[in-house]
Amino acid sequence: MAYLIKGAHVVDPQLSLDEVLDVLVEGKTITQVGASIEAGDGVEVIDGAGKYLVPGLVDMHVHFRDPGFEYKETIASGSRAAAHGGFTDVATMPNTNPVTDTGAEIRYQIDTARRAGLVHVRPMGALTRGEKGESLSEIGDMVMEGASAFSDDGHGVQSAGMMKTCMAYVSQFDRVVCAHCETESLSGNGVINSGRAATRLGMFGWPPLAEELEIFRDIELCRSTGCALHICHISTAKGLEMVKAAKAEGLPVTCEVTPHHLFLNDEDITDVYDTNLKMNPPLRKPSDMEALVEGILDGSIDCVVTDHAPHAKHEKDCEWEIAFFGTIGLETSLPLMLTHLVLPGKMSWSRLVEVMAVNPRTLLRCAPVKIEAGSQADLTLIDPALKVDVTESYFVGKSKNSAFLGQQLTGAATDVLMVGKRTLADGKVVA
Repeated sequence: MAYLIKGAHVVDPQLSLDEVLDVLVEGKTITQVGASIEAGDGVEVIDGAGKYLVPGLVDMHVHFRDPGFEYKETIASGSRAAAHGGFTDVATMPNTNPVTDTGAEIRYQIDTARRAGLVHVRPMGALTRGEKGESLSEIGDMVMEGASAFSDDGHGVQSAGMMKTCMAYVSQFDRVVCAHCETESLSGNGVINSGRAATRLGMFGWPPLAEELEIFRDIELCRSTGCALHICHISTAKGLEMVKAAKAEGLPVTCEVTPHHLFLNDEDITDVYDTNLKMNPPLRKPSDMEALVEGILDGSIDCVVTDHAPHAKHEKDCEWEIAFFGTIGLETSLPLMLTHLVLPGKMSWSRLVEVMAVNPRTLLRCAPVKIEAGSQADLTLIDPALKVDVTESYFVGKSKNSAFLGQQLTGAATDVLMVGKRTLADGKVVA
C-alpha cells in the first residue's frame, strides 16, 4: 500500500525539520519528502492539513501482563491501546508470569506482537531469575532473542552486590539497565507519599528517601561498572538532582518521567480515595511535580513514559490499602503532553519529539526513524485541536484504571503508520 500524507507540519529534530511538507510512503519505506508531491495511481491520500507529522512515538515502559495476567491486558489488547495513543513502539516490562527471564519468553512476546500487527513490541528482560534478586537471569540468551533492555521493574534489585553483578554483566551486551529504585525496607507498608496528604488521610507514608537512596546507590554502581543506567519513573526533585550531577560528570545515566508524575501530585488525592491515583512510586509533593516539569523542559529528563499498568476493576474498586498500584496511560500520554506543555507554549514540538520518539529509540538500541527518504515508515500524525474526553469508553484496552478519568484534553493522534501499515486511521484502530 502507498500513502501520501499531504500538507502536514513535519517535525523531526534529527533533521532540523519544522515545516509543512508532503510525505510519500510506499510499502515499508518513506520514499519522498517534499513541498509538493503528486499522488500517483493507487496512492491513498491522507489529509495532513493543520496536523503535525512526527517519527512514530515510543513508550519504553509498559506492562502488557501477557503471559500470566491476560485478564488485565494482553499483547493484542495492549497493542490496540498503544496504536490508539499514537505509538509505533513499546517496551514491555518483564514482571509477567512466568517472569520474562529467558530467551523463550522474549521470543513469545515478539512473535505474539507480530501476529497482532499493530506496534513493535520490544520486550525487556529481567535482571534476575524470577525477579527475586538472587541470581542472574539468562541475559545473553535474551539479547540473542531481541531483548531491548533489562530491569527488575516492580520492586528493583534490593542487594547492592547483586545489582553490581547484573550491571557488570549487562555492560558486555550494549544494553541499558533500567532501575526501579525502591529500598523496600524504607517504603515498607507505604501506600502514599509521606507528607501532609498521608497524615490528612490517615494512611501509611512512603518516603522519597526510599527512591532517592537507591538512585544514589545505582549511580555509584554505574560509576563502578561502566554500565549504562536508566532511572525508571523518577518522581522526586532530589532524585533528579542526582541524575543531573551524574550527567554533568559524564556518567552514562539517563532517566524517564510519567505523565502522572508531571501533572498530578499527592494533594490531588482527596477523601474520595480514588484508587486510580495509587501508583508506584507514589504521587509526590507539588514541588516535586514542578521540578519534574522543569526537568523535562530543560533536557535533564530524557524521555516520557507511561508505566502503563492495567488492572481489573475488582483490583481497583476496593479499599485504598489493598488496591493494586498503577494507572493506565498509553492513550492519554500524548494528549496530556499537548494540553499541559506544548499547546500553552512551554514545550516545543521538537522537544516533544525528542522525549517521546527519538530518545527512547536510542535508549532501547533501536535504529533511528527519520522523516526522510529511505527511512522505515513508522509515523504518527497528530491533530493538535482534537478534543479528548477521558471516559472509560475512550479506552480500547482491557482495563480502564486511568488517573485522568473525567478530564478534558486537547490534541491526539489521528493516524499511525507502522512499517508502512496504517494501524490508526482517523482516530480508529485498524484491526
